[in-house]
Amino acid sequence: MFKQSRNLILASAVAAAVAGSNAFAAAKPSQEVVEARQESQIWTTYALSPYLRANDLTVAVHEGKATLSGKVGEDVDKDLAKQIALGVDGIKTVDNKIEVVPNYTAKMKSADRAYGERVEDASITTAVKSKLLSSRYADGLTANVDTMRGRVKLTGFAGSAESKEAAGNLAMNTRGVRAVSNQLVVDATKGVAKNPGTDVADGWITMKVKSTYMYSSNVNGSDIAVSTNAGIVTLTGKMDSGAERALAIELARNVRGVKSVDSSLLTM
Repeated sequence: MFKQSRNLILASAVAAAVAGSNAFAAAKPSQEVVEARQESQIWTTYALSPYLRANDLTVAVHEGKATLSGKVGEDVDKDLAKQIALGVDGIKTVDNKIEVVPNYTAKMKSADRAYGERVEDASITTAVKSKLLSSRYADGLTANVDTMRGRVKLTGFAGSAESKEAAGNLAMNTRGVRAVSNQLVVDATKGVAKNPGTDVADGWITMKVKSTYMYSSNVNGSDIAVSTNAGIVTLTGKMDSGAERALAIELARNVRGVKSVDSSLLTM
């Protein structure tokens, strides 16, 4: 009897503990946690913004009100900081105490990259690698891509001088790239490009041409429609200049599997 009572009490205690832990897990986060998350989200967005990351901005959130402080060089940057804060879920008002200082110069950069710079450099590296892998010269190319504050360094081997030049051009025309150091070594023994029309699906070609435009700094990909049939890419749209049109055609030609580019519907 005593043993059964003890077991019953123990079982009841365990059940109560489990129920309590489940209730705790299901409970909403505290106000302090919510505000900390909001502050972190606002600050991270500032850190990622090329217009705000260099400024010493601080954020404090209390009961749906974000208080901003620091210095920026222009009114438009102050307003941008406010709009970013207002865009965070739960932020109802903003006390914008940011000071506009004409000709404001941010503090000197340290040798270490800021968080936003590291994220941007990683994005550039990924974009350049993606473009090189989908290039018609990929089979003769073994390239390492390193990015430091928008400056891309290419090292490794290219199967030909043409392949090396194409890799440099693809990197230079990537959004966010400021300069390219093309240190690829030409070595014909590293391989040659396959027939660009071999074993490549039309859908894959279309996707790669579109993504190449998306990452390009000199071509507005949203203005270009792309379709592919039997390796022949058709471009349709209106360009702002002859230079942009020529680059759009060249970027499409550089994608693996493309036999030819029909640009007759690409106008200015």
